[in-house]
Amino acid sequence: MNILGAIVRFIVSALVLMFVGLIVPGFSRLSFASALLAAIIIAVIGWVVEMIFGRRISPYGRGIIGFISGAVVIYLTQLFVPGMRVTIFGALLASLIIGIIDLFVPTEIRGTGDNRTRD
Repeated sequence: MNILGAIVRFIVSALVLMFVGLIVPGFSRLSFASALLAAIIIAVIGWVVEMIFGRRISPYGRGIIGFISGAVVIYLTQLFVPGMRVTIFGALLASLIIGIIDLFVPTEIRGTGDNRTRD
């Protein structure tokens, strides 16, 4: 992923987190700066979880395990982002809503099946 793609991904993720803060009870409203920091921390925690447990249990994985690990990552993120407060119920709802939004506005570039190497 190039640097511009990463920047766009984090901006979209921050906007999604701000939207989730507006509609999910138990999830505090975030400023853009806090949401951007939360998006970066969520990506880092998700990467660590993926490195330790593998892609199947990562927050980006599909199914109930991905949903639950996503909620845990969101809940843990509040420990690192000033002003972010999330209840367990809020983290579960946020994980569900973020998963639904990700179906329509993906915040991660998924593999395209093109495994060619560059010359």
